[in-house]
Amino acid sequence: MADTKAVSANNVQKGSFIILDGAACKVVDVEISKPGKHGHSKVRVSAVGLVDDKKRIVVMPGHDNVEVPIIEKRNAQVLNVHGEMANAMDSETYETFDLKIPEEFKGQVAEGSSVLYWVIMDEKVIKQVKGAD
Repeated sequence: MADTKAVSANNVQKGSFIILDGAACKVVDVEISKPGKHGHSKVRVSAVGLVDDKKRIVVMPGHDNVEVPIIEKRNAQVLNVHGEMANAMDSETYETFDLKIPEEFKGQVAEGSSVLYWVIMDEKVIKQVKGAD
């Protein structure tokens, strides 16, 4: 995947992003255990999916590499709303596409409003509603 990069598990920090089970996640907790007599340090990462909100926990050696998603943050104008989907147009490329409206933004996303959306591993997710321009 071109939209990821590898980072050492010891460098993962709370609040950063990581790919677990093929899904982009936000790290909510990191615990690093001390190395034993013959062993390596272990890293326990708890993360929540950016798209599906599922909690994932993984334990791995500290010297392992983990994939980190490269997130593109873009703006779009909402053209119309139909059910749980919003048809939006990118403010720079003028590309039109459908975005699923997250639960926390229902009722806020309206025709003519601007939204901040993230492109995460070919998925587009609304992250902020800015209101009508």
